[in-house]
Amino acid sequence: MQHSNSQNYLEENLRAVTSIMVAQFLQKLTYEKVQTIVKELLDLAEKCKSLKPHESPSECCHQLMPTFLEHICNNQGLADRHVFSDCCNTNNSARHKCFLSYKKDVAGYSDIFQISNPEHICEMDKENHVPVKEKYIYETSRKHPFLYGPTILTMSACYETALEPIRKYIREISSRHHHLCEIGIKFNHKVAKAVELVLLTKKQPKANFSEIAKLAMDIKNLHQICCEGNTVACVLGRSQLMNYTCSKQATLSSKITPCCELQNHSEGNALSTQKMTNLISHPCHLAGLQKTSLFLYEYSRRHPELAVPVILRVDTVYQNLLGKCCKLENPLECYSHGEEMFQRVVHESHEHVKNQCDLHEKLGDSNFHDRYASKILSKFMVVLLYTKKAPQPSAQELVIFTKNMAAAATTCCPLNDEQQFVCMENSAKLILGALCRRHEAEPINAGVGHCCDDSYAFRKPCFDDLQVDGTYISPHLSCDQVVNLNEDLCRAQEEELKTEKQKLLSNLVKQEPYAAEMQFQSVIVDFAHLVEMCCQAEKSEMCLQE
Repeated sequence: MQHSNSQNYLEENLRAVTSIMVAQFLQKLTYEKVQTIVKELLDLAEKCKSLKPHESPSECCHQLMPTFLEHICNNQGLADRHVFSDCCNTNNSARHKCFLSYKKDVAGYSDIFQISNPEHICEMDKENHVPVKEKYIYETSRKHPFLYGPTILTMSACYETALEPIRKYIREISSRHHHLCEIGIKFNHKVAKAVELVLLTKKQPKANFSEIAKLAMDIKNLHQICCEGNTVACVLGRSQLMNYTCSKQATLSSKITPCCELQNHSEGNALSTQKMTNLISHPCHLAGLQKTSLFLYEYSRRHPELAVPVILRVDTVYQNLLGKCCKLENPLECYSHGEEMFQRVVHESHEHVKNQCDLHEKLGDSNFHDRYASKILSKFMVVLLYTKKAPQPSAQELVIFTKNMAAAATTCCPLNDEQQFVCMENSAKLILGALCRRHEAEPINAGVGHCCDDSYAFRKPCFDDLQVDGTYISPHLSCDQVVNLNEDLCRAQEEELKTEKQKLLSNLVKQEPYAAEMQFQSVIVDFAHLVEMCCQAEKSEMCLQE
């Protein structure tokens, strides 16, 4: 942290920053080829090292990205140019978007990208003659192409001494960064700014509205720069934003002082909950954007216990209410019922989470996971309404998404009521975000598309309400395609057996989506008994085939 805040941070790390950008776009390139491209880009990047306070990093560095992409298109030996041939045949703006579309996150590359364990670090350093930090930056960048460059640099400083905590942190923060990028791409900038405004207000509830609104806009713009993959501009922009924030401690909050002194971040204290009547007493005369921002600011500081998606749902109801009331002669009477409507939105969201955790507690982790695969989230579940509601993906994909939601329930449900609610909502938004990115890459069905595209705030309730996809016609599957019955089952670990059982459930539901839950459960019980019996038999393979 001390190093990352030093005045010469970018100058000292310019090569690493440029390396991150290249490795994130060209994920299959060797370390040596990445460094070759970096060397040729450094002259241009040098010009972006020093900025005056009023200058925008994008103004300084905007030529770095088109130059980099042009370099790829003109040098077939540096990368698989044929992979990007469609991108190279377009102009700068379209070319940039095209290259971004080829980025693949950790799920697509986890089998080929390996980062060394602590015991291998020293040997790797000696054998490869490549500093551990540089190798770590290279591997992390290509494995997590949506992770912001400043985060990779900060983590690389700690890699040799805190490997496992860093790995966990990077997985989590990379998912969040990818999600923020999705919001900016799929929805308008108003949504992205609203998310930042709520987050800032929850952390600094005593800061004045104008400062919070300005910071929210600045952070939204910074996310856009970082999501575009221009790492140099991202590093510069974040540095400027931190400097500005720390210069405003008096008007924001004294709580950011420890952050500015390089200590850990501290959450802001909550204001006592107040009635919303004063908040919405005379809003019709305000401009449209000011109405939204001011309401989000006031509601967030009064309700720090709510997750961002829930606050955005309340805001959507508020905007719809104003759209109706402000056309009337007596708007005050009309929107005096607003607080009741807001409470209803929060209550409904809370009940969905409570039902999900009640089910988790009743069935236990293992059965809860199986319940996902057979009943597909039931009426209680939020995400991955796959096998019944979205049967198009493979059984393997269904199992992966199911495990993510089961893991979220295992983490969140033991918490107290308030923390449980926030934890589950925040987990759901990330899992649903991944599901929607999957749909963007390969469309699933109209229902999933509607929930992903219609409203970010109501994405979760929309998935809750999805019904069975009646348009899906399952292809005929042979027995081997439905279930893997061979001797490998007898050597499988418990987790592998569980996965096979879940894939079987998924394939069965695809064939018979309207069958009763008990029918699926009886088949799974039979499957478990069969494996146990045959694996104890003298000729296991023959037993399983029969």
